[in-house]
Order: sequence, then C-alpha cells, then structure tokens
Amino acid sequence: MSDVPKAEASKQRFFIALLLPEPIEAEIDRIRQDFRDRYQSRGALNSPPHITVQPPFELPLDGATEDVSTLTKYLEEFASSHHSIPITISGFSAFAPSVIYVAVKSPELLTMRANLAIHLEKTMNLVDPQAKTRAFVPHVTVASRDLGEQNFKLAWAEFEHQSIHYDFTSDRITLLSYEEQQSIAHSHFPFMTATIQ
Repeated sequence: MSDVPKAEASKQRFFIALLLPEPIEAEIDRIRQDFRDRYQSRGALNSPPHITVQPPFELPLDGATEDVSTLTKYLEEFASSHHSIPITISGFSAFAPSVIYVAVKSPELLTMRANLAIHLEKTMNLVDPQAKTRAFVPHVTVASRDLGEQNFKLAWAEFEHQSIHYDFTSDRITLLSYEEQQSIAHSHFPFMTATIQ
C-alpha cells in the first residue's frame, strides 16, 4: 500500500493556452532551438509554442470533485461563446534576468483572458492567486528560467533589437497537460467563429 494519499496521487497538472499556427510555430521553434544550442536553455522546448491564458493548476482541485471531463465541458461552453481573436506578436522582450520572450499584442486577448478567469472561478472555483497582484503580460517564451543570468546577458544583447513580427487569428483555446516533463495538447476548444479543421 502506498503512503501517498489517493487524492494526491491522482492529481494531474494542466494549463490553458493559445497555440500558434504554422509557419509561426516553426519560426518560434527555430528560435527556441537556437537558444538551446547556443545558450543551453532547453526549458521552453518542453511545450509547443504558446500564449498562456491560465497558468498551471492541478485537478482535482483541493477539496473538490471536479475532474478533466467537467473542465472540458466548461471550456467548450466558454469557447463556443467567444469570437476568434486577432493576435500580433512583435519584438523580443524579457523578464530579466532569465527569461526572453516574443511580445504579444491584442486587446481582445486581454478581454478574453479576463472573461476566462471569471468563468473558471465561477464554474470550477479555479483561481490564479497571482492574477490579482501581478499584471498579465501575454508572451511566447523562447528562453526560459534555465537560461541563467550570464547567458541572459549575452542573449539579450543579441535579441533585444532583433525584429520579429506576425499577425494571425487565434481560433481556439487549448488545454495542455503535463506528462513526463513535457506538456502536450490535451483538447482543443474552437471559438464560435472558428472553422473546425
């Protein structure tokens, strides 16, 4: 018999994001691989290129019986009542001293994320404790915390003034799950104006 309580042993870790379309995903992957090869930053490669809209959480939630099927039902309900979102990714920025990212601009994304947070709190009692004290900065990470301070300085000197610019329309939100140090797409939820592929 295991010493780990059953509820704890059965928890699964998730986050919710917007994935990038091809060929933008391929270009971001190329940049992330460059960071891996030249600056030993591998962490960003543990998930597909994405814009996080709900940070990591575990299910079931403490003291609750909600599970993945309940969450997917509520995400489907949410997405089907929202329109596709125009997104601009433009320029490199940083969370000094260890994270470099591509900046994301979209007033519609900010509104959708706020609505999603309200929806998840109301339906699942899922709350991001940092959301009330820290501003949401939409971004696509290309070098994560494993970059380190010294490599950050070297890489930032190179990428700070580099140009990157893409415009696209995000037509769905995606639930991603963590499995063996990697995150993978678990389910996609098309927005109401999305064309299902």
